[in-house]
Amino acid sequence: MSDVVVTGAGVVSALGHDVDSFRAGLSAGDVAIHEAPWADADHFAWWSGVHDFDPAAWADPAVVAGSDLFALFALAASEQALRQAGLTDLDPRRTGVTLGTSMGGTRALMKAQHQLETGGPAAVDRKTMIRIWPIMAAAQIAMRHRLHGPALTFCTACASSLDAIGAAADLIRTGRADVVLTGGAEGGFGLPDGTPDGAFVPAVFHSQAGYGVTNGRAERLRASIPFDVARGGIVVGEGSAMFVLESRAHAAARGAVPLGTVDGYASLADAHHPSSPNPTGEWEAETMTQALAHAGLRASDVDAVVAHGTSTPKGDSAEIRAINDVYRGSAVKVTSIKGNIGHPGGAAGALSVVAALSALRDGVLPHTAGTSTVDPEAEFEVVTARPGAVGSGHAQVNAFGFGGQNASLVLGAG
Repeated sequence: MSDVVVTGAGVVSALGHDVDSFRAGLSAGDVAIHEAPWADADHFAWWSGVHDFDPAAWADPAVVAGSDLFALFALAASEQALRQAGLTDLDPRRTGVTLGTSMGGTRALMKAQHQLETGGPAAVDRKTMIRIWPIMAAAQIAMRHRLHGPALTFCTACASSLDAIGAAADLIRTGRADVVLTGGAEGGFGLPDGTPDGAFVPAVFHSQAGYGVTNGRAERLRASIPFDVARGGIVVGEGSAMFVLESRAHAAARGAVPLGTVDGYASLADAHHPSSPNPTGEWEAETMTQALAHAGLRASDVDAVVAHGTSTPKGDSAEIRAINDVYRGSAVKVTSIKGNIGHPGGAAGALSVVAALSALRDGVLPHTAGTSTVDPEAEFEVVTARPGAVGSGHAQVNAFGFGGQNASLVLGAG
């Protein structure tokens, strides 16, 4: 039995601004992918952005003015998680924060450069420096609740939030904290309502397109199709998912009912290429295997895998080979939520954890939206067309990032 339990969760996503909306969108197969707010006739792009988010509903004006949107997403999601957990009296010395983000406040830095080039030095926002640092999401959460436990930020590309959650569980297991607020946050290329920010266009989006990472295919509902034979690249997304993790003893003492457990975690370096995984998938497979071993489980004990599944030809092929190696001969079912919400960078793993915990609770795994013809190399069942029934035992969540950072979590039903 795991000694680390999840007692609260919160979400800000392209499918909605709470866990229920997010889960309902996944179940319905909604595709929250639309034309990017900065797209034009010569530079078409798909985007899965958060719409109609109101920062003032979650933070006071000074925090809103001094924070990039990724931090405000995290504040909103963490407040939701605390409310669900029923935690109103946090021990400041025994409560920590761990958060993953790949881009942090990069948008604020790009915006400041745009202000300088279009309006001169006086036009540069004076709070740029405190907006750009990746630590600011965790810092704002700690300041909000006057927490003095560890406040750690992980910038391990797309693996960031799984590394943050794994580290949070380790803090609890080693007795350094009783409660940790943990998860990931990414985004803020547009305005909080999802519209363009005047004439400002984020340079990194066009850099991604030029590098061949993003997909500009013309069919919106097929823009992101993980594990499909016709997959052609990612759709950039954004959002946040945050959780309350507690020791089982701490949760039991206050009568909290767990949403699930964090049973195993592993993190390894691919050490192959800045953006492409090792095509054999061997180190992704090793990461998954080590996470299972950490949980004391075998592949046959796992009912579902929420895969990284980015819809890139090379990335999906490597992960297919890894899942084949780990789960060959098992009845595991596999999905990816990036057909619904694109790729929300460092928040991807945390949002996948929400999907995995929901599947364990409800016995239903959301299908891989948009995917219709699964790559024949897959020796496992990719859930397509409609949600699939799964057992309520254990699920594995993958997140594999640029730079070769591989992370995997094993979750239990609680």
